[in-house]
Amino acid sequence: MNKTIRRASVLVLLLVLALLARATWVQFYDGKALADDTLNRRNAIETYSRPLGNIIVAGNAITGSARTKGSDLAYKRTYTDGALYAAVTGYASQAYAPTQLEGIYADLLNGTDPRLKTVMDTLTGERADPGDVVTTIDPAVQKAGYRALGGKKGGAVAIDPRTGRILAAVSTPSYDPSALTDANTAGSSWQRLNADPDKPLTNRALRQPLPPGSTFKLVVASAALESGLYKDVDQHTDSPNPYRLPGTVRDMDNENPSAPCANASIRVALQYSCNNVFAKMAVDLGQDKVRAMAEKFGFNDDHQDVPVRAYTSVYPTGMDKSSTGLTGIGQYDVTATPLQMAMVSAALANGGELVFPHMVSRTVDSGGDVVQDYDGHTGTERIVSARTAAQLQSAMETVVKDGTGTNALIDGVTVGGKTGTAQHGENNSKTPYAWFTAFGKSDSTGKEVAVAVMVEQSDAARSEVSGNGLAAPVARAMMAAALKG
Repeated sequence: MNKTIRRASVLVLLLVLALLARATWVQFYDGKALADDTLNRRNAIETYSRPLGNIIVAGNAITGSARTKGSDLAYKRTYTDGALYAAVTGYASQAYAPTQLEGIYADLLNGTDPRLKTVMDTLTGERADPGDVVTTIDPAVQKAGYRALGGKKGGAVAIDPRTGRILAAVSTPSYDPSALTDANTAGSSWQRLNADPDKPLTNRALRQPLPPGSTFKLVVASAALESGLYKDVDQHTDSPNPYRLPGTVRDMDNENPSAPCANASIRVALQYSCNNVFAKMAVDLGQDKVRAMAEKFGFNDDHQDVPVRAYTSVYPTGMDKSSTGLTGIGQYDVTATPLQMAMVSAALANGGELVFPHMVSRTVDSGGDVVQDYDGHTGTERIVSARTAAQLQSAMETVVKDGTGTNALIDGVTVGGKTGTAQHGENNSKTPYAWFTAFGKSDSTGKEVAVAVMVEQSDAARSEVSGNGLAAPVARAMMAAALKG
């Protein structure tokens, strides 16, 4: 072989090797990126080539799949009572990325989760039959909250304190996820929903943190009792009325000027929602102790997954004493979701232990076999001592029996709660937010529930906005539904 042929052969060999290397790279590296690209329509065609798995509430599917016409996407997602459960399911759309449970469990619901594969699926490379997501939602509690909120803009969450099972996650106004499932009509629906000033796509139960107002006083009271600032809820506090915030000329006013708030005990201060007591208590404790207690309850946790990730509820840092005083009544830069305030009541109702909340009981394959079990596996943390929890349970019961939360009373149920009215807008110019958080224990069955309700906006006059007037009736309806029977 002469030199020219030899050189040409080497060059050809190198080109072949380069081609093989490039093909290998595309197949094993770029190929995966291309396959996973959201703009790759083959993914959508494959996902919707057959019915998806379902989301289950109390043994019944609240989702489905319907055959399409004139589309390369053979099926589309459907919803039963879509608006009722939108805060739970989210949506699975041919045009947009799935959200909430639809998004978190997309692989399970479309059959690509490797845990679903049988031996035969692995050998043939076929996609497995889809699995289902079994939720913890109680339809009676969900419906009670949705109906009670009615035309109000707000959110509500109910939790079983002993198990952490989320029984309801309600957001109003809502939307029907079916409007977003079909690629041909999803665009116009998306524009309409996003243009709506009431923001129906916002999940107010889990993802709308707002000032919690006086419901946050439960956190401050917990810190005061746990730190030894006060020995019990009936000890008189050192709380002048009015109380002037340190370094300011501002006095903390109370909603009821005639309430016995001067040096009131924690029980009386919760009963009448005395701002002077809790503003001074927060200052006396200092922001670090209040923040430490708030964080034990779940504030400042940016990975609060249920498994939908809730927006972070915030207790701020770097404050002066006057701002710390304002946090004592759930104002300044304190924010919370209904989920977070339900967790506060759940921990106190459960003897001071918080069972981490979850809205999925288990996932199953197409044959009903468990893929992953969540009940009993989500974790528990002690937040306050059993003694502190019992003290605050008693004080919360006084709030409902003889204080600001009487609209939450239920025959045959021991109810404890705390109202809140959070100021809103520059110089408190906008309609306040109405809050109520509570626990209920059936006197006959021993069943328990913890709830939190936030009413962001209603058609009530500003003077009529209160936690007891707007939020407590919603909480009462949800607790009654949870504890029935």
